[in-house]
Amino acid sequence: MLKDEKTLVVVKPDGIQRSLIGEIVKRYERSGLKLVGLKMVVPTADFVRQHYTVDPEWFVKTGTKTIESYKKKGKTPLSEDPLKITEIVLKNLIKFMTAGPVVAMVWQGMHAVGVVRKITGGTEPLTSDVGTIRGDLTLDSYEASDTDGRAVRNLIHASGSAEEARKEIALWFKPEEILNYKLANDAILYDVNLDSILE
Repeated sequence: MLKDEKTLVVVKPDGIQRSLIGEIVKRYERSGLKLVGLKMVVPTADFVRQHYTVDPEWFVKTGTKTIESYKKKGKTPLSEDPLKITEIVLKNLIKFMTAGPVVAMVWQGMHAVGVVRKITGGTEPLTSDVGTIRGDLTLDSYEASDTDGRAVRNLIHASGSAEEARKEIALWFKPEEILNYKLANDAILYDVNLDSILE
């Protein structure tokens, strides 16, 4: 059912270090999504590699997107081979994501994947829309991260599709760590006739 769609959000080390966990949670909660799983961990390098490669197409998609982004800005990419580019990206992501604790969350609700992605904003903070978490709360860019030879500091990972979310949630959470409970909000968001308002 649509109202049961789940998605994974990971507050990255930069979000933790900047004390933005509460602000990030607040933004998703205000949309009507329900937090059903939450944990703080320091991921290992192997775990981060598993996370980013849960989608077998990730290597090609990421490399291609990076090359296109360079060319769109009139810059020469480090390589024309998407797989070589993605290896560099992954190496930087592993270093970044293992630098300190992260907060992993499972959010549930109607169109959870799309709602979270809309609230989170685009991957590059510099070009993220005002009003999004990345657009409002950080200022990094691909150019700055490439110059420094590091991952872009964009506060959050958010699943890209329902299928990706399903695989990522299974990696980060045991089934018993995802709770099934009701919120008072559920009646307003999902009760077809709003029968539960008047007594």
